[in-house]
Amino acid sequence: MDVEDINTIAVLGAGNMGHGIAEVAALAGYEVNLRDIKDEFVQNGYDQIEWSLDKLAEKDQISDDEAEATLDRVTPLVDFEEAVSDADFVIEAVPEKMEIKKDVYGELEEYAPDEAVFATNTSSLSITELSEVTERPERFCGMHFFNPPVRMQLVEVISGAHTDDEVLDLTEDLAEAMGKSPVRVRKDSPGFIVNRILVPLMNEAAWMVESGEYTIAEVDSATKFDIGLPMGSFELADQVGIDVGYHVLEYMHDVLGDAYEPCPLLAEKVEDEKLGKKTGEGFYDYDDGGADIPTDAGNEDAVHRLQAVMANEVAKLVGNDVANPDAIDEAVMLGAGFPEGPAKMTDDAGLDTLVETLESLHDETGAERYEVADYLREAADEGGFYGGDDDSESGAYDYDTIRVEKPGEMVGKVVLDRPHRMNTISDELLDDLGDAVDALEEDDEVRALLLVGEGDKAFSAGADVQSMTAGGGDPLQAVELSKTGQETFGKLEACPMPVVAAIDGYCLGGGMELATCADMRLATERSEMGQPEHNLGLLPGWGGTQRLKHIVGEGRAKEIIFTADRFDPETMADYGFLNEVVDVSEFEDRAFELAADLAGGPPIAQKYTKRAMLAGRDDTDAGLAVESQAFGQLMNTDDLMEGITAFMGDGEPDFQGK
Repeated sequence: MDVEDINTIAVLGAGNMGHGIAEVAALAGYEVNLRDIKDEFVQNGYDQIEWSLDKLAEKDQISDDEAEATLDRVTPLVDFEEAVSDADFVIEAVPEKMEIKKDVYGELEEYAPDEAVFATNTSSLSITELSEVTERPERFCGMHFFNPPVRMQLVEVISGAHTDDEVLDLTEDLAEAMGKSPVRVRKDSPGFIVNRILVPLMNEAAWMVESGEYTIAEVDSATKFDIGLPMGSFELADQVGIDVGYHVLEYMHDVLGDAYEPCPLLAEKVEDEKLGKKTGEGFYDYDDGGADIPTDAGNEDAVHRLQAVMANEVAKLVGNDVANPDAIDEAVMLGAGFPEGPAKMTDDAGLDTLVETLESLHDETGAERYEVADYLREAADEGGFYGGDDDSESGAYDYDTIRVEKPGEMVGKVVLDRPHRMNTISDELLDDLGDAVDALEEDDEVRALLLVGEGDKAFSAGADVQSMTAGGGDPLQAVELSKTGQETFGKLEACPMPVVAAIDGYCLGGGMELATCADMRLATERSEMGQPEHNLGLLPGWGGTQRLKHIVGEGRAKEIIFTADRFDPETMADYGFLNEVVDVSEFEDRAFELAADLAGGPPIAQKYTKRAMLAGRDDTDAGLAVESQAFGQLMNTDDLMEGITAFMGDGEPDFQGK
């Protein structure tokens, strides 16, 4: 079966996950049978889909007609046979209890077509054990969506012991057809990838407080502001539900042993039904303002302890062939919102240091959770999880947040490569971009730059606010961040080569400031541009208050910045910000064509033209002086003779930059 053969998807369970998955499938054009055990359950799920679609239409993310057509593709059902008898693919999303799921599969096997694929949305239970209830274990896999499915990009595709590779390929293709990013989990292991990282991290945070050596505030401050994760460990536990993480931990403990022994502090919260935000109180009191985490209460020991546990879990996943470091990092960034993946994050922290931290804790406590995984020692000896990679082919262009490619025609293509965070601009990306511009200027094989964003969601949705707040909102750090961005973007603006920004999707805030530094800009019809900083109580801090007015005029620049609105590409073309608006189907070809045309121009004349324009922005006389000097120097170049010869002979010049 190919993904094109899938027409009808049955979703079993109409709760939060079930109705969310059904909505995602229907939005992708599939006929969906949504089934639950009672009319009231399935009707509530259907009503939630209708409400969500209305919200998407209200925000102009889909049209009213698309919302109506999507809802028409969802059929709410209670009768099991009617729900699955014509299904090509079945996604089970019933409560996370092994016996409940097994009962469902027993009945499903009775009514589903022989060729249908079964996929469970379990977040941690054994795929193999569930598959063995059916008569088709080879056509059974895990397909773990994240909550809420409509918004979360990640889908973990998990192999059971009997799953055919073709079924995994099909499931990944289906996830992509639904607009999601699948990550394959090669082996059935409790927690798969994301929960295998998050849940032990939550447990370790609890053990740190249980020991009396740390407070909740100290641990969450270390997690959120020192390590830079989206939430503190206890804050996240409250958000998800302490009972949810605790039950996953219990299952890990049962299957994997005492290294996953739940901390008594978690058990107490579950017993007292203080489960977090949903009950009004957990580790924080939500009737009294909720989580108020100090920015400066963490310390290095707390950071190393949390990082060491993460590194150990990464090592266990890699060492047991559950997933490789790339897959782990991608999954955790997409599914948990980490600014960087745990493998890279712990590499940067130094695996030798983290091994020493675990050894010291194991000596002190004797607890199995601190026993160093064999593969962690191997990775530390090799210089990190990525330490053994052969980067020889990458040469000078080896970065973590961007890619540099040479597609031909003397074009250097710079790809903002953080699609899991809408290509938002972090400190590290600024450093990588600045280094790349410097290196490309020295590359004799490159004569024009093409700047794009990875994926089809965003060129760049702006600054990575999470990365910016990791320092605790220190004004002095903010000043330095602004200066760093201004300097990096200034390099791009002053680059002697022509620079083209090719925009597809969101181009907002810092992303628009970046595009402003290009010499020419084109965008797809579906793109959106804007400077939303005033909505946050900020102002554009990477040159936007200065550069934008030179492109669209001061009045339009103030309109864009003060209103903080989003603008469609046609409007931005009218304002003079965009040179071209193109259809999505033509976007990549036209962007490369434009960059290649510019790369074929006279390099010396292009360099001096940019220099004169920049010099004359605020001082016309200075610009004219540069222009006249450049005009004289160009008279003595080989390029001039090449241009004149080609003109006289009605041919195309071959400029060499000499």
